[in-house]
Amino acid sequence: MAATTTAADKRAAFRAGLTSGRIQRFPGAFNPLVAKLIQEIGFEGVYVSGAVVSAELALPDIGLTTLTEVVERGRRIARVTDLPVLIDADTGFGEPMNAARTVTMLEDAGLAGCHIEDQVNPKRCGHLDGKAVVPVADMVRRLRAAVSARRDPGFVVCARTDARGAEGLDAAIDRAKAYADAGADLIFTEALADAGEFAKFRAAVDIPLLANMTEFGKSELLSATELESLGVNAVIYPVTTLRLAMFAVESGLREIAATGTQSALVDRMQHRARLYELLEYSRYNEFDSDIFNFTVSE
Repeated sequence: MAATTTAADKRAAFRAGLTSGRIQRFPGAFNPLVAKLIQEIGFEGVYVSGAVVSAELALPDIGLTTLTEVVERGRRIARVTDLPVLIDADTGFGEPMNAARTVTMLEDAGLAGCHIEDQVNPKRCGHLDGKAVVPVADMVRRLRAAVSARRDPGFVVCARTDARGAEGLDAAIDRAKAYADAGADLIFTEALADAGEFAKFRAAVDIPLLANMTEFGKSELLSATELESLGVNAVIYPVTTLRLAMFAVESGLREIAATGTQSALVDRMQHRARLYELLEYSRYNEFDSDIFNFTVSE
């Protein structure tokens, strides 16, 4: 009914992956069922995007979601997967004390790590223009509060900087170094343009790096192999699964609106049998044979 791997073991796996020399691929999951699929296919981790949490509430990604909403989404996803789950904690949801509370709540929810960014509140999507970042000293205080609040030293605190767009690449590198000194375990530089910028960042920063390969943004879409060759330790695909799903849903609804039937769409749907397989229906028979007492027609 839930993952068998403990939160501590997931955190240990995340840390081991970051130092393994193999890039850790974290597709975004917009619900727990997607997280189960990510695990089944063989990825190294699961990502929970703040932009996706906002979008599923029909809200733009401008800091409107609350800590409670984000923690609960993370808890539901972490509960069902044996993979480490990294979650977007925006700016820590307030002042340094809020960032500290954020870490404790995410720890309690079973997450393996979070990233906290240096944008000004209210924040905005990292691939939009017009972002503003707080002074370095303010972000250092956020990070120190977050790091000091964790009770499990395995919980990964990732520092995200949005300074590339606001202040330039060199400023972003300087910020990353300061954030590493403040105790960050992982650096996420948002909206790097291309492989050359990743290479320059890798040469300047000693701790693990995370890349964001989001579609329709400012970054060139590099493959996992290319990123690994550049020395990047982890990559997220934050909104990919939601975009795929919403494109399919919109196409299907338009077909039904136009024709009055979904009959032409059936071969594009996940079969009931596959859904039940992913849900592991048959395992519930271990608890009560009256639950799983049927066969699924193909």
